[in-house]
Amino acid sequence: MTKLHSYLNFAGDAQEAFDLYKSVFGGGFSSVVRFRDFPMEGVTIPEEEGDKLMHIALPIGEDNILMASDVLESLGQQLVQGNNVYVSVQPESREEADRIFNALSEGAEIEMPIADQAWGDYYGALKDKFGVQWMVNYSPPREE
Repeated sequence: MTKLHSYLNFAGDAQEAFDLYKSVFGGGFSSVVRFRDFPMEGVTIPEEEGDKLMHIALPIGEDNILMASDVLESLGQQLVQGNNVYVSVQPESREEADRIFNALSEGAEIEMPIADQAWGDYYGALKDKFGVQWMVNYSPPREE
């Protein structure tokens, strides 16, 4: 079965962001690679950027992985944050939805407060303090 994972880019604060996400979702990092640990032929990484993250991965639940890297302007990369990416979280309970939404809300812009919605779900959306857009959507069991 095809799996979908989210990959995010950060302007040098990927470690701080993923420390927050780990505190929200639990678990541990399955991969942490810093630029200094992975030399690339023909590429010189400035010493002050060596601790930036080339890759980090945080498994969430059974089949999901949230991944990221820092963007290095010294390599000609540029971070452009837009509104074209959300990470959609589907918790197993209303209480867990509240916990996740509240934890991500610190320093965030709330797009839609978490609340019961017309379509029957408990939903909220925000942009966290790192510029990552999140949707938290709990779908209660439906009677058939």
